[in-house]
Amino acid sequence: MKYDYSFGNQFYNYYDDLGVKSTEYQIMAPKQAQSNQPGMEYLMTPKPIFDNPNYKGSGKLKGKVAIITGGDSGLGRAAAIAFVKEGAKVVIPYYNEHKDAEDTKQYIEALGGRCLLLPGDITDKNFSNHIVQETLKTFGKIDILVNNAGVQYQQDSLEEICDEQFDWTMKVNIYGMFYLTKAVLPHLKPGASIINLTSVTTFYGDPQLIDYVTTKGAIVGFTRALARNLALKNIRVNAIAPGFFWTPLQPACWVAEKIPSLGADAAMARGAMPYELAPTFVFLASDDSSYMTGQVIHNNGGQIMG
Repeated sequence: MKYDYSFGNQFYNYYDDLGVKSTEYQIMAPKQAQSNQPGMEYLMTPKPIFDNPNYKGSGKLKGKVAIITGGDSGLGRAAAIAFVKEGAKVVIPYYNEHKDAEDTKQYIEALGGRCLLLPGDITDKNFSNHIVQETLKTFGKIDILVNNAGVQYQQDSLEEICDEQFDWTMKVNIYGMFYLTKAVLPHLKPGASIINLTSVTTFYGDPQLIDYVTTKGAIVGFTRALARNLALKNIRVNAIAPGFFWTPLQPACWVAEKIPSLGADAAMARGAMPYELAPTFVFLASDDSSYMTGQVIHNNGGQIMG
């Protein structure tokens, strides 16, 4: 197989062994894999497109302070860039992706924005308290929380999921979100917004991501219950269920052979670049969604409908 790549249309063209171009789906990336979670964006080919140069902010988040876990890369980076364009200051807790984090900070500062980087492990409750303390010390308040950080591991059967993997996936995807939300909550005022990242896999049940899907289903329940609990305080809680986006999580999870076909089963027959999700983050963080809480927004190219 061979690939052609054009930055203009963002997609690879796939040719079979006879040199015939496939029209079945558009490929975002050739075969590749990374050995460590949650993956490094600077190692990816092609690099994810996290900023739409045509996106012009209009002050929707002016003066707001947002915490975005995993904002060093992928969907979190796209959210951070869009938030800054809309006038927000951002705090980015991340694990160990130091180069990606510094690249994101430099990009934000080039836009005239402010960014605080906080490396650490979100499975540690003490780190959540540290995030809150440093955010308040630096920016004085918290208006938006985006629980974006997560891990996923491909396994063909339940029997292949070891206890250590199951425990780690639960702790990163669920415990981390719980700890940080609990630590942030006393500092949120009416009008604040919490955005949780679930996944399209929750709604069709990916057979190779059983533990991951379990956590993402729990996030839907957490979102709905917390939304009802906080509704009369005028603190909104919503979730986003992305389909296949080209982020470091993909080569860090899947075997290399699977990468070219990711996104093929969406109605639009393609995956997406992170910048395509950024406006959804802005919508849920801003007053544009002032009458929306407990909802899950599906951005998946038509992979799941209804």
